[in-house]
Amino acid sequence: MTPPLPRRLFDFDPALLWVMHCAEGPVPRASVEAATAFLVKEAQPWKMAWNEDFQGLPVVVREQAAAIVGADPADITPTPTTSSGLITVAQGFPWQMGDDVVAPRGEFPTNAWPWLALAPRGVNFREVPLWDGHLSGADAWASEPPPAGVDPETRLLAAIGPRTRILAVSWVRFQDGLALDLARLGEGCRARGVALVVDGIQGAGTRPLRLPATGASAFACGGHKGLLGPQGLGFLWTDRAFRARLAPPGGWLSVEDATDFARPTTDFARRFVDTGTALEQGVPNLLGMAALAASLATLNAAGVGAIAAHVAALQDLLLAGLRELPAWRAEAARLAALRARNRLGSIVALHHGGRGEAFLDTLLKRGFETGIHASIREGYLRIALHGWHDEADVARLVAWLATA
Repeated sequence: MTPPLPRRLFDFDPALLWVMHCAEGPVPRASVEAATAFLVKEAQPWKMAWNEDFQGLPVVVREQAAAIVGADPADITPTPTTSSGLITVAQGFPWQMGDDVVAPRGEFPTNAWPWLALAPRGVNFREVPLWDGHLSGADAWASEPPPAGVDPETRLLAAIGPRTRILAVSWVRFQDGLALDLARLGEGCRARGVALVVDGIQGAGTRPLRLPATGASAFACGGHKGLLGPQGLGFLWTDRAFRARLAPPGGWLSVEDATDFARPTTDFARRFVDTGTALEQGVPNLLGMAALAASLATLNAAGVGAIAAHVAALQDLLLAGLRELPAWRAEAARLAALRARNRLGSIVALHHGGRGEAFLDTLLKRGFETGIHASIREGYLRIALHGWHDEADVARLVAWLATA
């Protein structure tokens, strides 16, 4: 099983096994080199090229990001983070008093606070449990894990009411790893006149996607997890018709002829452009863009479809190994059933099963001692596989989990 992302592309310590790109992904060597080369230009700004650097880097990022999500580059808006993308949507949407936003219970705060912040404008935020026994907040550790037959789309669409304007979901949930069916949600939302807004950070780069075909209205994503970019740069995709409903934030580069200096820059008789550039907030982080462009190019060269297939094969191997371990047999069966229904992203999230925080914490520390870096969130031990992992890594994970 040849990894689609060879390890030579990264600066890995051979003794270390990093299975937590769900927290932060490793930046490829090519991205480090691209950022370093750009920073050298920043030190000698007379070497900066207007077309290649200032205007060219955003074009490359839009093109590479669009290839990742199967979209038109004109619909891509570079953003600092997932949060900033969702905030752009939340603050720009034409709300009326009494409108509401529906979201799954237990979303990552990135997909909660932009909507909760609208309360002073009379917008309500409603959470929907996705399965029986689904808990969050202070009760998160007491939650049941998603069962094999979970049907979150039915619950979410049923919760849409007459004042619902947006259904806000994570494509892949950060704690339990459950993947939602965006096409099914998009179809249901359009039939109800509701916009589907997606936090895509835990799926982008490890799951293939054609955004326009899903019926989604917006998709926000940070670049520092599965996309293998540096912290502080991502992108927002918006459907053109939906974007036309959003108030632009007012960036100086988001209007017609913004960089045509033959036209006086103080001539404010201009229109906002109709592309994703209208939602940009000014000069982008070009240093970060140099690195992110190289990271996205690395993924596109490998093919996100190939990465997804590789991850799925490794997950099957991991779950087969866990079925041989009494401590994980039931959990492996639950997750295998979910994977068979395409319900897992790149995160295999092992529920504590009533054994509590101390059990997972002890296991996690034991892993750290042997060079295995995983993570815990709200009652789940998260193992995130990507395109550079191989069968030897899976064998090492099974041997570690056998110590539970």
